[in-house]
Amino acid sequence: MGIQRIESVTYGIDDLGTCVRFFDDFGLLPLERSDEHAVFETRTGQTLHLDTAPGRRLPPPVEDGPTLLEVVWGVDTRAELERLVAAAGRDRPVRQDAAGVFHTVDETGFGAGLALARHRPADVTPRPANTLGSVTRWNTALEPVTRVRPLRMCHVALNIPKEGREKAVAFYVDRLGFRPTDVVEPMGVFMRAPGDDDQHTLLLCHRPDRAGVNHVAYEVPGFDDVVEGGNHMIDRGWREARRLGRHTVGSNVFRFVHAPCGGRVEYAADMDRVDDTYETRVHATAPPHHIWALRTNRDQHDAPAS
Repeated sequence: MGIQRIESVTYGIDDLGTCVRFFDDFGLLPLERSDEHAVFETRTGQTLHLDTAPGRRLPPPVEDGPTLLEVVWGVDTRAELERLVAAAGRDRPVRQDAAGVFHTVDETGFGAGLALARHRPADVTPRPANTLGSVTRWNTALEPVTRVRPLRMCHVALNIPKEGREKAVAFYVDRLGFRPTDVVEPMGVFMRAPGDDDQHTLLLCHRPDRAGVNHVAYEVPGFDDVVEGGNHMIDRGWREARRLGRHTVGSNVFRFVHAPCGGRVEYAADMDRVDDTYETRVHATAPPHHIWALRTNRDQHDAPAS
């Protein structure tokens, strides 16, 4: 089938201590740390690498300051891995490291890696919910989530220059097998990996003249986790990037936080799932960013009292 999921992401950073504190607060699980490098993981075994000295093993950053350097994509079989490596390397070098990961770059300059997927199951029990005609919680009050632990990296969004966007998209579609799900002509292309059923695994966002990381999204079990995870990050002193809401494309509930490693990170839940019968939707104009976003009377500071 091909690519199943995001296997790892690597950031080039300046301040290791601040970035480690951020992702510890965010709920990722620490694996290792040295003076220059730290590794975290999700509950399903994907890894986040923070590196103050990436050196030659990764491509140069596409933007100034801390930023995402590489996304490694997890592939289901050795035969598919070999096929994708050959396709990616038709006109660019591909390097294999000692761990068996293949590294190259996409059309924008982001690192694009390929490796065998190392799936690890995560035991997820949805919170019981009650509504008229469907009661799943009897004689029991809900407790706070207390500590949000992301299940997985579910998608990555990259900013790419508008000029050359067709070639940038074609690298992922024609060579790596991604399938466009929603093409928003003024804004970007949402794509899913062939072995993933999320509405999108990758988003390439068109920008007039610059490239950079937009965000990496992490799935959590449900709505409460999105809310409580964001609240915890605010309590720990981090800055929210967007109000709580539900996206139009993908339908997921979201909460974004500015990240010291570059871009933003997103708590996400309840993403649309699609299969091969889903036909690509083409939008001549950009749909609204969200179905709803949190609003309160406090937004109307200057409104006269009634």
